Amino acid sequence: MRLHPHQGHTSLLEALARAFMEGSLPAALLIHGARGIGKQHMALWLGRLLLCEAPGPGGPCEECHGCHLAGKVEHPDLHWYFPLARPKNASSPEKLAQALEDARTETLAEIRANPLRASGDDEPRTLYLAAARSLRRKAQRRPSSGPRQVFLIGDAETLAPNESSSEAANALLKLLEEPPPGTTLILTSAEPGRLLPTIRSRTSQLHIPPLSQKEVTDFLISEAGVEEGEARRVGGLSKGAIGRALGFLREEGEPGPLEQTRIDALTLLAAALAEAPAQAIQATLTFKPVGARGLRQLFDFLEECLGELALAACGLPLGSATPEEAQFFRGAVARWRLHPASVPPAVQRVDEARALAAGNVNPQLVIFGLLHDLRENLTCPDNTPDPGRQDGPSV
Repeated sequence: MRLHPHQGHTSLLEALARAFMEGSLPAALLIHGARGIGKQHMALWLGRLLLCEAPGPGGPCEECHGCHLAGKVEHPDLHWYFPLARPKNASSPEKLAQALEDARTETLAEIRANPLRASGDDEPRTLYLAAARSLRRKAQRRPSSGPRQVFLIGDAETLAPNESSSEAANALLKLLEEPPPGTTLILTSAEPGRLLPTIRSRTSQLHIPPLSQKEVTDFLISEAGVEEGEARRVGGLSKGAIGRALGFLREEGEPGPLEQTRIDALTLLAAALAEAPAQAIQATLTFKPVGARGLRQLFDFLEECLGELALAACGLPLGSATPEEAQFFRGAVARWRLHPASVPPAVQRVDEARALAAGNVNPQLVIFGLLHDLRENLTCPDNTPDPGRQDGPSV
């Protein structure tokens, strides 16, 4: 396996290569942007550049032994850390550290076998204190085969909520402030605001913008072997992120994981706006009483649904809604006489629910409270349903 070529962002790659050749590349870099936009792939490209034996203005040579190893994520001086699910039966800090390292090794093998992966999943994952300590120990050692070593820390925002503490993040502060000679640390994050301010202040930040729909579609056709019609469909849902597009690909006629989560978010909004409030209770009971941290993606899509609702309330063309979804949004606006100004407070309620979920509050309590708040914000005080409308919210 070799990593696929990085799609787009040519000017950013050229700027990074130029900074490295001029000796001005920061020792601690934070790459941030939307989920699935290619942050970790760019970080891995930068790792190849730093470990390349003959780099040039265009980037790594892609021919030397260093590029060959880094391209397979097998270089001994390329260390990639990312959030993991908590291992079972890790009863001591030592056992947890070993279990996490075993899980990281296993996940890297899976990535090598299948480098094209959809962004996000619904399983809570964290960068644990044990991983942060392991990274810090390795950074104090000499490189194995060259003049430098590179540490990639994916989804770095998950450093913060480590067992209700910020120990994992604090463990890296000294390292970020004074990286050992020849050491480069590259953090990636879809939510840089969740990082400790002291981490953000110790890194140089680089934002990755969305790709064009054509760039996403072309990549899916040429590199992922997706049929053109399907590539165009998911490219339209991608918001310029290849990882997101992969999550909408249908498998044997079934919705992709992100498409199913999008459907679930729309179902929740329909329950909040249903004429009978009891539907909110029924929707709440479909969730398990544990695993709140896995709701992040659901809340992201719920915010997108509220954005479509705002467009419908303004009488504007909708974004990526299907015809059936557009009928739902316009029907909700008409039935509840919904005003666009009621949507921003509803978005704030979603953000508050996301914060509760990050604290691992019972998911049923979080969802029920959120649906109650959405109904209050979107339908009150004056937005009573129009009895003359028969095309109310339904999905």
